[in-house]
Amino acid sequence: MTKPADLKALGRAERLQLLRFVTSFAWADLSVSSAERDFIHRLVARLHLDKEEALLVEGWIKVPPPPDDIDPTTVPHAHRQVFLDTVREMMQADGDVSEEERENLALLEQLTR
Repeated sequence: MTKPADLKALGRAERLQLLRFVTSFAWADLSVSSAERDFIHRLVARLHLDKEEALLVEGWIKVPPPPDDIDPTTVPHAHRQVFLDTVREMMQADGDVSEEERENLALLEQLTR
């Protein structure tokens, strides 16, 4: 599990960026399962998002964030492992890691190294 201290180190922009990545990965197989949705809601709580931020995330659960908003090269170097770990946790939340999710994670890993 991603360490609370690692999540606490994220600023507002990085928290929202992380959730764009997480919700984007939840959409990799073209649907967001209830387990993935629950994981995202728990992550919103762990990140202490305000109401406005939580509403943004809720929108991404319903409609995936635009692909242009998901650029792995913009992830701050200091937070890349947190992003990878959190995305990996979300992928495993429903107990079914799809081929699309695996491929997207491999690409994310390559682009953030």
